[in-house]
Amino acid sequence: MNEKSYTELMKIGAMKRNQRKENFIQDLYIDMLLSEIQLTVEKEKLLQKIDFAIDHRDKKTFLVLSRKLTELNKRFGT
Repeated sequence: MNEKSYTELMKIGAMKRNQRKENFIQDLYIDMLLSEIQLTVEKEKLLQKIDFAIDHRDKKTFLVLSRKLTELNKRFGT
């Protein structure tokens, strides 16, 4: 006989629920990590461009890039 008892079926169901929770949490951590990487990369690029604009005394570009940096910080809540 290959029939499982009620207790065994409940254990299997509980393990599946736990696995789904673990997968959700793992996916959440991955999303957070990717967002952090994206923020860091975009921020670094903008800061380099801002530095370049400062070095070349390009006020217009500096102001545009500074606004973009402010928007980026707002978008990521930093």
